[in-house]
Amino acid sequence: MSTGIVLFGHGARDPRWADTIEALAARVAELAPGTPVQAAFLEFMTPDLSTAVDALVARGVDAIVVAPVFLAAGGHVLRDLPDRLAAIAMRHPGLSVRTEPALGSLPTVLDAMARHCLETLSDSQRTRADAALRGAQGPQKEMDAK
Repeated sequence: MSTGIVLFGHGARDPRWADTIEALAARVAELAPGTPVQAAFLEFMTPDLSTAVDALVARGVDAIVVAPVFLAAGGHVLRDLPDRLAAIAMRHPGLSVRTEPALGSLPTVLDAMARHCLETLSDSQRTRADAALRGAQGPQKEMDAK
């Protein structure tokens, strides 16, 4: 069984908006060589979800993981995505499709975003924040141990 990944994003009128999803697709491909990965967009940009799935199926994929590249699961993830997948299932009846949660809601992604935000702090604030993220009791305990 060959599994492909569709990175499903909203899309925008400004073509630069796709840069982040394309960079994510490139990184996925780099981390998992040989795994088919395709960006897809809800609106304004191409390919749309149906076209992206068709392209993966044409490459021999018989299972797809759809990763919604959204910060949270709103109407597009909860309503629009299932509607589009239902239409795709009718066209590709043997295709196995699994949908992941919105990427922004995953604990590991939230942690990465929090860590990035904390990198903007001063060194002393960052030390306290790093300790909190590690579950330590704070920088004072680390200082006392030295």
